[in-house]
Amino acid sequence: MLARLAAIDGLHCIEDVPLSRVTRFAIGGPARILADATSEAALIAALDVVHGDPHTLIGGGTNLVADDRGFPGVVLRYTANHIEIDGQAVRVAAGAILQDLVDETIAAGLEGLHTMTGIPGWVGGAIYGNAGAYGHSIHEFVESVRFFDGATIREIDNAACEFRYRESVFKRHKDWMVLETTLRLPLGDPAHLRATAEGILKVRNEKYPPTMRCAGSIFKNLILAELPESVRAQVPERVVREGKVPSAYFLELAGAKGMVLGGVQVADYHANLIYNAKAGTSQQVRELISTLKRRVQDQCGLLLEEEVQYLGC
Repeated sequence: MLARLAAIDGLHCIEDVPLSRVTRFAIGGPARILADATSEAALIAALDVVHGDPHTLIGGGTNLVADDRGFPGVVLRYTANHIEIDGQAVRVAAGAILQDLVDETIAAGLEGLHTMTGIPGWVGGAIYGNAGAYGHSIHEFVESVRFFDGATIREIDNAACEFRYRESVFKRHKDWMVLETTLRLPLGDPAHLRATAEGILKVRNEKYPPTMRCAGSIFKNLILAELPESVRAQVPERVVREGKVPSAYFLELAGAKGMVLGGVQVADYHANLIYNAKAGTSQQVRELISTLKRRVQDQCGLLLEEEVQYLGC
């Protein structure tokens, strides 16, 4: 298989790559093969080779808990990273770094993505999970998404992407692979956008230092209107932000802050932040997540949902 993959133009393959090297948690055993496709043709050709054998597609690995045992097949990444700006329209490949997209749109005087400054990861993952911050999500600006559905390349509009809070149709179709998106952004003042972004980045870096081995928030925040009345009654008005209740509120009630399990722990200043403090393992991350979910369910009658994704676990 390695020989067949290595023969594909635009595909770079490495054997036995620890997934800890390609995930922000810095956790995970070796992938049998890590294959980076720099073009759509290379990605599709690789999928044809690995068909019927264990394989998976990941992005920047910033929101991923990878198994300590690794992955016994091929881990694919689509690394095409072009960003093309034409007026208010922006075409960007899934492998582009999200921060690069943010910086280029700010420089072009386009508003909307500046609030996402400091969010790690790639654009494909941002579409997949409908990434956002400070009351805005990327879906607000998506015109269309091109993707490979396992048989052909398709393009769908915003409505067909079925975006919701931290959700999209791509999360429910794991075999659909985002290739490119077209965004349309309103005009803005570059200096103002840059100043706002710098302020946001300062706050984000204080909460999630760039060197911290973590995946950001572990659990999704909650839509207040979607909560059972018994749960809504527990929520003070002061903690509701733009119709959402931070999961950290319930986690703090359950005593999450500062919890430690082996090499992983919950931040003592943020109840929804688990990080790899020492030589943490995916087993420890999953056990700690399970404990937190059980505590919140027992105390508040609410089942939290992870924002992180799992690979091989």
